[in-house]
Amino acid sequence: MSDEVSLEDLRQEMRDLTMRVVSLESAAGERRTEQVVSGSTALQSKDEFWALSALKARLGDHPSTEEGAVTLVGAVTLPTGAPVAWQQTAGTAGLFEVEWEGRAAAFAALGHPVRLELLRQILSGIHATADLASIESLGTTGQLHHHLRQLLSSGWLKQSGRGSYEVPPARMVPLLACLLAAEG
Repeated sequence: MSDEVSLEDLRQEMRDLTMRVVSLESAAGERRTEQVVSGSTALQSKDEFWALSALKARLGDHPSTEEGAVTLVGAVTLPTGAPVAWQQTAGTAGLFEVEWEGRAAAFAALGHPVRLELLRQILSGIHATADLASIESLGTTGQLHHHLRQLLSSGWLKQSGRGSYEVPPARMVPLLACLLAAEG
C-alpha cells in the first residue's frame, strides 16, 4: 500500500468537506420556520435551497452528473421511535433516453389506497399479518394477502419473519418523498 493520496481521493475529500460545510452553515444559528406554500407545509430556512446548493457544488465531479443529478435525502423518527436516515444521489446522464416501463410496477404498487394504508400501519409498528388483519380498513384476509404480495414483489415491503413484514430502510425515505411529491 502506498501512502500517496491520489488526485481523485483529494477531490472526493474536498467534495465531502464542501457538503459538511454547507450543512453546518445551514444549521448554525439559523431559525427555521414553517410556512404554508401552495397548500403544503415546507420547512424554510435562511438558505431555502441549502440541499440544492450542496448538490450543485458536487456536480461535474463525475461524468454521470455533468447533465445534472437528483438526490433523495431524509432523516425521520418513525412513529415507533426508530430513527431513519437515507441519502441517495444519481446522475441524470442518460436518464431521459432509457425506458421507464421497468419502474411502473413500483409506482403501481403505491397506487392503491389500501396499500398506502398498509405501508403506513407497518411503518407505525404493526408488522404481524394477524395484527394487520384486525384493521378493518385493510379489508379481508384474502385482500390483505393480495396487497402484501403486490408490495413485496415491487420491493416496498420485505418479510422480516414468518407472517411479519417491514419496509426496507432503503425504501422508507423514498416512500415519504413520493408522498411529499404527490402533494403537488
